[in-house]
Amino acid sequence: MRSDPPSVEGSIPDRSTIESLVRARWGRSPVELVRLPGENLNLLARFDGGEQAIVKISTDRDARPELEQAVVDVLDAAGLPVPTTMAAEDGGTVVPSTLEGVPATVRMQRLLPGAGWRDRPTSPALARRIGGVVAEVHAALRGFDHPLADRSHAWDVATADDHRRSIGLVRDPARRRAVESILQEHVAIVRPGLASCPGGCLHGDLNDENILVDGETVVGIVDFGDVLRGSLVQDLGITLAYAIQHGTTPNLELAAQVLAGYEASRRLEPSEREILFPLVRSRLASSALVGATRRVEDDAHSTWFSHEETTWRAIEGLASMSPADGARALGIGDDRGPSVDALVSRRRAVAGSNLSISYESPLHIVRGRGPYLHDSDGRPFLDLVNNVCHVGHCHPRVVEAAGRQAARLNTNTRYLHESFLDYADRLAALLPDPIDTVFLVNSGSEANELALRLARAATGARDVLVIDGAYHGNTGRCVDMSPYKFDGLGGSGRPDWVHVVPSPDRYRGLVRGDGDDVGAAYALELATVVGEACAAGRSIAGFFAEPILSCGGQVPLPRGYLGAAFDHVRRAGGVCIADEVQVGFGRVGDAFWGFELDAADGLDPVVPDIVVMGKPIGNGHPMGAVATTRAIADAFANGMEFFSTFGGNPVSCEIGMAVLDVIEDEGLQERARSTGTRLLEGLHRLEERHEIVGDVRGRGLFLGFELVRDRTTLEPADAEATALVNAMRERGVLLSTDGPLHNVIKIKPPLVVDEGDVDMTLRLLDDVLAGLG
Repeated sequence: MRSDPPSVEGSIPDRSTIESLVRARWGRSPVELVRLPGENLNLLARFDGGEQAIVKISTDRDARPELEQAVVDVLDAAGLPVPTTMAAEDGGTVVPSTLEGVPATVRMQRLLPGAGWRDRPTSPALARRIGGVVAEVHAALRGFDHPLADRSHAWDVATADDHRRSIGLVRDPARRRAVESILQEHVAIVRPGLASCPGGCLHGDLNDENILVDGETVVGIVDFGDVLRGSLVQDLGITLAYAIQHGTTPNLELAAQVLAGYEASRRLEPSEREILFPLVRSRLASSALVGATRRVEDDAHSTWFSHEETTWRAIEGLASMSPADGARALGIGDDRGPSVDALVSRRRAVAGSNLSISYESPLHIVRGRGPYLHDSDGRPFLDLVNNVCHVGHCHPRVVEAAGRQAARLNTNTRYLHESFLDYADRLAALLPDPIDTVFLVNSGSEANELALRLARAATGARDVLVIDGAYHGNTGRCVDMSPYKFDGLGGSGRPDWVHVVPSPDRYRGLVRGDGDDVGAAYALELATVVGEACAAGRSIAGFFAEPILSCGGQVPLPRGYLGAAFDHVRRAGGVCIADEVQVGFGRVGDAFWGFELDAADGLDPVVPDIVVMGKPIGNGHPMGAVATTRAIADAFANGMEFFSTFGGNPVSCEIGMAVLDVIEDEGLQERARSTGTRLLEGLHRLEERHEIVGDVRGRGLFLGFELVRDRTTLEPADAEATALVNAMRERGVLLSTDGPLHNVIKIKPPLVVDEGDVDMTLRLLDDVLAGLG
C-alpha cells in the first residue's frame, strides 16, 4: 500500500456530503478522508478493515473523465501500473453529483502502492526506469486517439507562452527577467519546433507526484486529468523539469539519467533534441506563473504551491544557460563551435576596420526564423531592427521561390523572360498613375544612383535637394548626397551640387509642435533653399525625400509637408523622388507606400515622379527597383544602354513576387498597422512613466523614441541610448540607435512580430528605462 500519503493544509469541503455519496453509490462507509495533492479534490478514503481507495472529485467544467478512463484502460491493457476504477453499485464509474452547489463528478479508484517519486531518493537506476516508463506510456498510446483529446489547458506546455500575461505578477526583477527570457525562447524555439515533432496522445502531466515508486521500481502512474493530444516530447520535457528540481541546485545529472532511460526505449528525433531543453524551461516558467496567478486568487491553497520553491530555484539556477549548454548537460548536445572572440579576430584579419559590429557583446548569428535570429548557442533574439527581412527571416515561401527558380534558370535581362515582365507589371500596378515604368537593380543604393541619373536626364539640371540627416546609400554619389555621411565622422562635407533643407523635425527642429501649419512651414524652408540655389546660378534636378526619415532619427514628415515641398520643387523645374527603401511595402501600416500617408490622413494624394525601392523588396535577397513615368524613362534613353548584370534576373523576380504574395496573403500591411499601433501606444505609456523618454514617433512598424537628459533643454542622452540597446540585447531583444545625435532608438522589425513580442518588448523596456533613471 502507499505509505503515509501527504496531507494538505485546508479543510475538505462538504465532508459529510462526500461521505454520504460514497456510502450511497459504492455501499462503503469511509471512516477517514485525507486530502491528497492535486489540481482537483483527491481524497484518501480509509474504510473499516484497513482497506483504502482514492476518491476523485472534479468540479472543473473542462474535466473529461471519459477520456481519462479510455487512456487508463489502454495503459492497463499494456501492463502499465495505473489505477483501476471501482464501479459504483449501479455499474457506473463516473458518478454525477453536486458539491457545495457546484456540479461535480466523482470516481473511486483502487489505491496503488508506493509513494510519490518526489518524496523518495532517486538512484541512477530508478531515474532510468522512470524515463523508460514515460517511453512505455507513449508506446502503449501509439495509434490511440479520442475526440476529447483535442484540447489545451493551463498545464499544456505547448502553450506556455499564454502565461506571459502573468509576468507582471512576479515582483522580483531577476525572476521576472528569467521567465521573460524563457518564454521568449518558447515562442522562438519550442512553439515552431513542436510542429515537426512526432505526436500522439499524452499523459500531459508526468510530474514527480504523479509517478509512484517503491525502491528502484515504478509502481504507479496516476492523475490523468490533463490528457491531451500533442508532441511526445512534451511529456518527457515535463518529467525532466521535475527531475531537475531534486536537490539543492538544478539536478541536470538526474534529468540526463531519466532521458537516457527514455532513449533506451525510444530515441529522440533531431527536431525533439533541438527543443527539449527549452521545453523543460518552458514548463518551469509556466509552473511559476500559474503559481503567481494563483497567489492572487487564493494564497492559502497550498496544494497549488507544492513545487513553488524548487521551481524558482531551478529557474534561477538555469537562467544563465544557453539552449546549447542545456542540451550538452542533458547529453544530447553537439560540441562547441568557434568562440565569438575567435571569429572577431578572424574578421579583423580579413576585413576593413570600419566594417562595424553591433553591440558591446558581438553576436554570432547562425539561423533566422520569423522575427527571431538565433545565435550559435541557440539563444533567440527578437529582431526589431531588420526591416530587410520584411516578411520574416527565411520565410518558407520566399526560400522555396528562390530555390525553385535557381534550380531552373538564372540569367539576365538581355534575354526575354516572363518573370521580369510579371514582376515589373506587379510593381507598377502598386503605384499611382502616371508611374508605369520599372527598372530593376541590385540594391537601394544602386536604385538611388539610377534615380539621380533619371532626374538629371529628365531635367538637364545637376543639383539635388536632400533633407538634413538623410542617408540614401553607400555608393559614391549616394554618400555625396547623404548628410548623415558627409557631415559625419570621416565625411568631406557637402558637395556644391547638393543642397540641404532643414529636417522637418517637430520635436527639436526649427518649427515644433503638432499643428497643421508645421508641414507648410517646413516646405517654405525648402523653398528658401531652392531660391538661394537658383539665385546662385544653380538648377535643381530633383528632391530626394524619405517619407519617414530613417537615419535622420525616425522622423515622420509633418502632415502636408511632402505635397507642398513637391510643389516648390516642381516650380523650380525639378522632379520629386520618394525614397521608399526603408518604409515601403506596407511597413507604415496605413498605406502601402510612405508617400501615401497624407492621403491616408485625409489630405490630397501625393504622387512622386520617381519611386526608389530596396531593402524589404527581396526579404534579404539583394534587390532594388526604380519606378518612374514613361516620359522620364524616355528622357533617360539617350542612346547609352542601361544594364544591370543581376538586376531583373529570374531568381530575383520570383523572390520579389513571393514577397508580394506573402504581404498580401498574410495581411502584413494590416498587421503592421495594428501591431504598430499597440507598440506605439505602449511606448507613449513608457514616455509618461520615464522622464528620459523625450519623444515617441513613427507610423506602423517604423517607430522611434528619443532619449533626453532634460525635457526642457533636450540634451541628448546618447550614452544612455547605447546602454539601453546593449541592455536589451542582453535580454534577447535587438534594437539600435540612430539620429544625428545618436540618441534615438529605432524600431523597424520584420512585419511578422506579434502582440506577444510587442508586450514582452514593452515590459523589458520598462525595466531597463527604470534603471537608466
